[in-house]
Amino acid sequence: MFETPGELARLQDLLDASHARATEHLRGIIDADRSLSAGQIAGLLTGMKVITAATVTAHGEPRISAMDGHFLHGTWTFSTSRTSAKARHLAQRPAVSVAHVDGEALGVFSHGQVVELEGDELAAVDRHWTAHYGSSPMSWGDVVIWRLDPSWMVGYAFRREELLTERGVSA
Repeated sequence: MFETPGELARLQDLLDASHARATEHLRGIIDADRSLSAGQIAGLLTGMKVITAATVTAHGEPRISAMDGHFLHGTWTFSTSRTSAKARHLAQRPAVSVAHVDGEALGVFSHGQVVELEGDELAAVDRHWTAHYGSSPMSWGDVVIWRLDPSWMVGYAFRREELLTERGVSA
């Protein structure tokens, strides 16, 4: 986990507000026994996780793709080539939906805006990613790294207590 107590508190506030604004249908699925706290989400999402990111084209057509995601400081960071369609979409329309789904066991769903990383924040994320991959993503070509600035997020575990125990995350 890379989250400070303050970051976990902000994430918990976001999770609580998002769950409160969710539809009755979603609250019926992600009920009190299946929802995840900020600490549980941060504990479950350490390391690289495959995420899906949904963007829209200039004509409003949806596009979704899988990519590496790293959950750092209470939100997702992810990257791609600046020449990719996804990068063009996000440069023009920074709204994005990001999900990590691990079968029926775990799901974290979020919506928000991307922020292109630069300066000290980019350097810190680059150090983390370099430690994970063995080389800097900035050496892979014309790469852009984003942080999701989430406006909505929920976490779901079908069998929460079993999942937390199995993955060594405290309840």
